[in-house]
Amino acid sequence: MLIVTGATGQLGHKIVKNLLHHVAAERIGVSVRDTAKAEAFAALGVRVRQGDYDDPESLRHAWDGAERLLLVSSNAAASGGNPLPQHATAIDVARDIGVERIFYTSQVSSSPDSHFSPGRDHAATEAMLATSGMSWTALRHAFYAASAVMMNAKGLKAGRLAAPQDGKVAWTTHDDLAAVDAALLAGQKVIDGPTPPLTGAEALDLAELAERAGQIMGRPVERVLISEDVLQANARASGVPEGSIAVMLGYYRAARAGEFSTVDPTLSRILGRAPQTMSAVLQASLS
Repeated sequence: MLIVTGATGQLGHKIVKNLLHHVAAERIGVSVRDTAKAEAFAALGVRVRQGDYDDPESLRHAWDGAERLLLVSSNAAASGGNPLPQHATAIDVARDIGVERIFYTSQVSSSPDSHFSPGRDHAATEAMLATSGMSWTALRHAFYAASAVMMNAKGLKAGRLAAPQDGKVAWTTHDDLAAVDAALLAGQKVIDGPTPPLTGAEALDLAELAERAGQIMGRPVERVLISEDVLQANARASGVPEGSIAVMLGYYRAARAGEFSTVDPTLSRILGRAPQTMSAVLQASLS
C-alpha cells in the first residue's frame, strides 16, 4: 500500500489526486489528523485513517501495510513548535513497521547552513533518514509559486512591492510538484537520497515579478527596497509573531544568497512537459 500523510493539506490533497492516475484507489491510504476532512477520498475507495505525528500508536495503525510512505513535512514551526521530534517519531515508526521507502517533502534550501530556518530543519530530517537504515528519497521542492502571490498580495494590489533586497527564485506550482511526487511514490522513477532541485523553468526576483504583474494588470507595480529593520517594524505593527518574522527575514537572506535560484530540468523530465510558468500563475491570480 502507498500511504500519503497530510492528505487534506494543499500539497497532500493534490498528491493523492495524482496518485489515483497511477494506481487503483485500493492501493492508496491516507493518514490525516481529521478523517472527516478526507471523506471524499474514502468515497473513492482510498483507505482513510487517523494519524498524528505526536502519537506513534496512531501512526502504526494509519500506516499498517505500507510499502512506501510519503511523509509531508510537519508545519509545527508555524505555531512555534519544533518539527524535528515529530519527524523522528515518524521515521522510527516507519522503520519499525517495515516501510520499504520513505519519501520526504524537503526543499531546495536544505542545508545545515541555510539562512532559511525551514531549510535547516529539512537538512536535519534528511540526516535522520540517511542514518535510518531505510531506503529514502528527499523531494527537494522549489519554493511554491502560490507563496509568491500570497507574500506579495497587498503590494501587488497597491502597486508597490516594498521589501528587502531579495534574489532570484525558481517558483514552482503545487500542481507540478504534486504530480512529480505522485509519480515517484508510484515507482515511475527511483531516486535514492535527495532529488535534484524540483523547479520551474525560470528564476525570477521581485523586480521581475512586479514587472510581469504590472503587464497583466495594465498598470505599473513599483519595486521598492526597504531595510530589514523596516520590514521587522512593519510586521510587528501588523501583529505578525516573532517566529514568523524570523522566517521572513531568513527568506530574503537566503534568496540573496542564491539558495532558491537553481533551475533544473528534473521536474520537467518526470512530468513529460514544461512546468507551469510564474506568468501563468500571476495571470490566474491577478486577472
